[in-house]
Amino acid sequence: MSTIANYSDLQAAIAEYLARDNLTARIPTFIQFSEAKFNRELFVRQMETRVTTTIDILSTDFEFISLPSDFQTMRRIRLSGLTGKPTLEYKSPAGLDAYRLSINNVTAQPAYFTIFGSEIEIAPTPSDNYAIEMVYRKIVPPLASNSTNWLLDMAPDLYLYGALMEAAPYMKEDGRIQTWASGLSNALGSLNQLSQKAVVFDAGPTRMRFSGPTP
Repeated sequence: MSTIANYSDLQAAIAEYLARDNLTARIPTFIQFSEAKFNRELFVRQMETRVTTTIDILSTDFEFISLPSDFQTMRRIRLSGLTGKPTLEYKSPAGLDAYRLSINNVTAQPAYFTIFGSEIEIAPTPSDNYAIEMVYRKIVPPLASNSTNWLLDMAPDLYLYGALMEAAPYMKEDGRIQTWASGLSNALGSLNQLSQKAVVFDAGPTRMRFSGPTP
């Protein structure tokens, strides 16, 4: 098997492992399904990104902000243009509605947000043009529309085992399924652990500890 460097290489490798002529047309679907699993179960720093936007109080429904197209889950929203960059607190949609009623829908500096559908709603209704910074977890760029992506470069084994496991329903009696399941589990686990270690490593300065009596 040659190096897996792009979408075409990955499909060829999957076909080689499956060794089944009747599954070739299904391989893109297996890859798509595996990416859906990665988006649910993979939590690595490469999936985090930061975007900024500005609330324009002259626009219609300016208390609503469209989510990025690759949005998966929110990590943080804050007012980046203010001193201290105050963070907005999450409320449920019902909680945000109740809050608006409690303050009689006055306009002020935003303090809360909620998410529904493809939009963020903030409250109180902004009284000025505020700069908003969002840090969120983004989806893995799908290989169906990208020849490669950061995850395929970083972990081609994850893609391979993920797609092979999605082929498992067609191969119920295949003795390799357990091997593929183990490979997928190990790849997912090691990537998540690697990301956790990177966060810990970057958390602060290294402190040296010495054995023996304190000087």
